Amino acid sequence: MSIESRARVVIVGGGFGGIAAAQGLKNAPVDVLVLDKTNHHVFQPLLYQVATAALAPTEITYPIRSILRKQKNATVWMTEVTGVDVAAKTVATADGKAIPYDYLILACGARHSYFGRDDWEPLAPGLKTLGDALEMRRRFLVAFEEAEMCDDPELQQAWLTFVIVGGGPTGCELAGVLPELAKKALRPDFRRVDLTKTRILLIENSPCILNTFPGVLAQRAQEDLKRLGVEVKNGVKVTDIRPDGVSLSSGEEIAARTVFWAAGNKAAPVGGSLGVAMDRAGRVIVERDLSIPGHHEVFVIGDMAQAVLRDSNGEPVPEKLVPGVAQGAVQGGACAARNVIRRVNHHPTEAFKYQNLGDLAVLGRGAAIASLPGLKLKGYPAWLFWLFIHVLKLVGYRNRLNVLLEWAYAFFTYQRGARLINRRR
Repeated sequence: MSIESRARVVIVGGGFGGIAAAQGLKNAPVDVLVLDKTNHHVFQPLLYQVATAALAPTEITYPIRSILRKQKNATVWMTEVTGVDVAAKTVATADGKAIPYDYLILACGARHSYFGRDDWEPLAPGLKTLGDALEMRRRFLVAFEEAEMCDDPELQQAWLTFVIVGGGPTGCELAGVLPELAKKALRPDFRRVDLTKTRILLIENSPCILNTFPGVLAQRAQEDLKRLGVEVKNGVKVTDIRPDGVSLSSGEEIAARTVFWAAGNKAAPVGGSLGVAMDRAGRVIVERDLSIPGHHEVFVIGDMAQAVLRDSNGEPVPEKLVPGVAQGAVQGGACAARNVIRRVNHHPTEAFKYQNLGDLAVLGRGAAIASLPGLKLKGYPAWLFWLFIHVLKLVGYRNRLNVLLEWAYAFFTYQRGARLINRRR
């Protein structure tokens, strides 16, 4: 394709990967079309803070159009993509459009996986979107309201019991903040119920939580959660979820009216329309340059892709995959953009080499762990580093300032400024 014809690059998804891909094409001789079913980019690492009433939704979101406002070759459409016809080189949308492309970058992300028990989803919502965060916030705030009005001690305790399934970063972040929220922020506002009786359980099937971190840091995280008041149950699987509680593989029955899910992910279903191999989580098995077999004009990045880790020489690392985290999506988006430019200019593409810049997990006030290249942090140093990085990476100066102010307010007063109960979805 000649440069004069200006290749059309369609990017599906306005998350970390999609935005990075669009920005990587800023100076390229191509026309970029970004498609997303919402009009905003969500800073997903702070979704749990919306879910726990620490931040308002507007403080972790930013309009996609505003992000790309100065990029003259980029256009944004708000529409939902339902599939891809790789033979016709078109993208199908929910409103019946067939959008043509010369190059396609899929960055649609992932949703929750309930491992074959999709009937659990209405009972145990996960946390992937802004809508999920608002529903989660509604449920835990309603639980305290129900407990306040309850005359039956057993039922009241069931309303004060929260079960979180999954001991990864999302599960640990939720579990760590809930005890402080219940026993510090909300306790003075309720008259009939003793919120010091709030019970938080974190259920993890693996022998240890945060098992992608070094053992010494994961163990410290577990100790911190217990100190904060979380009951951590390792090596236990949830076998059933009901409106009145959960059953565990250990035989224990837990009476709980509020359950949150953080145990698994599955890639967005759009990948299934490509007609190529996928893994059990629905991720597309991509080539070394993030393209798909047989159609090297199509790139899949982020949570949708099963990409193999490669060393500095570009050789695959046995049994190691690129993790489904924000930095992986950003680096994948940048690599896909470079490879589109290379193909437009008839140059060989490059292999995707993921560089781990570090892993962070925050557990509560003054409690966090950080595994950085050549450095391991825990406690207050890790917590302060986590605060700094997340404020730095937020989109928009206004959001950064607002988040800093909200965090300072919460730190000194223990109060939460976004305790609005929205209607049930």
